[in-house]
Amino acid sequence: MPQNADRFVDLSHTIVHGMITYKGLPAPLICDFLSREASRSHYAEGTTFQIGKIEMVANTGTYLDAPFHRYADGRDISALDLAAVADLQGAVFRAPSGQRAIGPDLFASADLKDKAVLVHTRWAQHWGADQYFEGHPYLTAACAEFLKDAGPALVGIDSLNIDDTADGRRPAHSILLGAGILIVEHLCHLERLPDRGFRFYATPVKVRGFGTFPVRAFGLIDTPHTPHT
Repeated sequence: MPQNADRFVDLSHTIVHGMITYKGLPAPLICDFLSREASRSHYAEGTTFQIGKIEMVANTGTYLDAPFHRYADGRDISALDLAAVADLQGAVFRAPSGQRAIGPDLFASADLKDKAVLVHTRWAQHWGADQYFEGHPYLTAACAEFLKDAGPALVGIDSLNIDDTADGRRPAHSILLGAGILIVEHLCHLERLPDRGFRFYATPVKVRGFGTFPVRAFGLIDTPHTPHT
């Protein structure tokens, strides 16, 4: 194992063939473009390669929303500075178990400026089950307004959506992305992070014309700690 490997916490769901991230969106199709068997004829004896092929919507697995996702004149994924998605000072806020509508009181008087603010709802435990799609926790409009004023670089949540999907206005998306605050949805394993004392990374592929894209989100912990339950 590489040195300091225990300081890295993977916060992303694995993308696999046929999985559903959000009902109504198609599952990814993952297959070989060039299989090892088919590659034999292209190379020297005993030398094979595999080239994979994936067809998916951008909102698959754990993904980042850029302003272009909501606003036609907003920055797309390719226009994001690396400093906006990597090596961010992180802070985890743990919502009370069973609470759906999360208000600004969760953040109290915390300093959120330029941080990656991650909301731990424990909803990721339902990933892969029908329950994941029903009754998920979300941020209220008042909470989003509070966060806009507090000025974090990014807000993440381990839930189906940062908004109540019954509200077609999508106030959290509209307010946060309108203020240039990035969003990461479908996080997992936030219980493995400390409340403070870690750096957060969620870097997407540099794709022009996309407002969302999957990320390999992870935290880099400053010092060892005891995971939350």
